[in-house]
Amino acid sequence: MDFRFYITTKMSNPHYTPEISTKTTIVNFAVVQQGLEAQLLGIVVSKERPELEKQKNELVLNIAAGKKKLVDLEDRILHLLNTAKGSLLDDEELVNTLNSSKITSVEVSEQLVVAEKTEKDIDVAREGYRPSAGRAAVLFFVLDDISR
Repeated sequence: MDFRFYITTKMSNPHYTPEISTKTTIVNFAVVQQGLEAQLLGIVVSKERPELEKQKNELVLNIAAGKKKLVDLEDRILHLLNTAKGSLLDDEELVNTLNSSKITSVEVSEQLVVAEKTEKDIDVAREGYRPSAGRAAVLFFVLDDISR
């Protein structure tokens, strides 16, 4: 069945009967103060200290790439182990992959430790701007309440 039916509402907290709730997927796009504050923190830091926000974004990407590389190495080793015929020690490709993956794994793990430490340092520097982001989030919700 490819039938899809979308309904939207302007109600801030709609209530649906259990029968409807079990037969549908309800997506709530409401803004919460904590999420808005996190987004505003990124905006404030990017305006005040763009190099810090850029470094933070690059670190997040590097950490994700390092973790993906480790998973790819594990998958490759598992694949080679699964397809190995005969003795595992006689399979040169498997032995070479294991040796290179050991070296790569150590390098990536060291890079991840350094990157995560640097990310924590950047987060500490970003926290100095949290009061501004918090005030902006509060202002948003005050203005939103006034408009009702």
